[in-house]
Amino acid sequence: MIFTATSFRHAVAAPGEAKSITLDEAVRIGLERSRSLQIARLDRDMAGQKIRQTWSEVLPQITSSFTYTRTLKPSVLLLPDQGFPGFPSKLETSSDNAGHATLDVRQPLFNLAAIAGINAAGIVRKMSEEAYRNTEAAVVADIKISYFDALISKDQLHLIEQSIARWEESRRDTRAMFRQGVAADIDTLKAFLSVENLRPDLIQAQSRVAITMTKLKNAMGLPADSSVVLSGKLELSSKSYPLDIAAAYREALDSRPDLHMLDLQVKAEGQKINAARAEHFPVISAFGKLETQTAFSDKTRPSDSIWPASSSVGLQFTLPIFTGFRISSQVEQARIAQLQTRTRLEDLKANVRAEIEVRVLNYKEAQKRIEVQSTTISVAERSYKISLLRFKEGIGSRLELTDAELQLNKAKTNYLQAVYDYLVAGTLLDKALGRRSPS
Repeated sequence: MIFTATSFRHAVAAPGEAKSITLDEAVRIGLERSRSLQIARLDRDMAGQKIRQTWSEVLPQITSSFTYTRTLKPSVLLLPDQGFPGFPSKLETSSDNAGHATLDVRQPLFNLAAIAGINAAGIVRKMSEEAYRNTEAAVVADIKISYFDALISKDQLHLIEQSIARWEESRRDTRAMFRQGVAADIDTLKAFLSVENLRPDLIQAQSRVAITMTKLKNAMGLPADSSVVLSGKLELSSKSYPLDIAAAYREALDSRPDLHMLDLQVKAEGQKINAARAEHFPVISAFGKLETQTAFSDKTRPSDSIWPASSSVGLQFTLPIFTGFRISSQVEQARIAQLQTRTRLEDLKANVRAEIEVRVLNYKEAQKRIEVQSTTISVAERSYKISLLRFKEGIGSRLELTDAELQLNKAKTNYLQAVYDYLVAGTLLDKALGRRSPS
């Protein structure tokens, strides 16, 4: 998923300027700037380099060396006394200068352990891909839920402001009715208290808006002082989900990256078993060597020195005969590790099955609550209008109006909460099913 620098500048505000962002834009920004995903990308790159490293076990190894030696004090060979006049009793055996150059080539011909290592590295690379997908799913879910948190906090603030506005209007009407002798003094006091009792809720709601926006920017990887405005709304999604538990579980088994990771790890453990067993087999390598050397005194120019060359080739056959039970122990350790991974995989499948059931039930519950609250809001609004009209005409009580306002506010709050729970449940169900975010 690519989010270009141009689109990023359009989505995020410049200093002193606020830009609105949709939910999809928030996800794209987060995927581009997430530090968790950056680490996952580096892990993926690391796995690719490990594959290259394992291939070195079967590719030719070529090394060269050159050694220069300067003699400070020559080596001397002592000779026995021959009894002849003028015959030396010692002989210098080293030259003033010496050089030695070599070129070594080694090519493995048969190494089962190296082949198993290459296969295991390929599986590890696939595991890193699944790990990246798993991290991506977690980042997307975190950003979406943070976005919904910010939206509901704004809407809850708006509901409190609406409630205060209704009570302010009611207080003005009550004062007018009191001056006309229609309402009692206690009604004006109750209207005043109804407004003032909502002030602490208003302060808390304003604080929640700031807190949820801070959390959202952090989830997106944006600086805390950046200015963003949310253009999305808490509204029903058109996405469809398998509401049958068995069908949802099958989709999760096919798509969830954490399940794929453990399944691949079982295969990687199998390759470790093969690598450990392969140490029972011989390792055959071909080698070749080319070398040359020279020695000359200071009186001789280096270009006039002689560099005789020699070369050799051969085969090396290595077979372990007894390793103190090291190899058999390594095989058993690898087999036990594979059994442990298989057990973790089965445990994860059971947990996924339970998670799927919980997520589907939460999603269904939120849907039903939305249906119920949609009807409740219209009834509560009608009830409030009737109660307000009755109060203005002097045939309704302040208690009746207060109760109608509370029921209206509760109905709107419950509907808002139901839509929020529906969106969060859908987000968590997406993650539980292993669905990938749109590119």
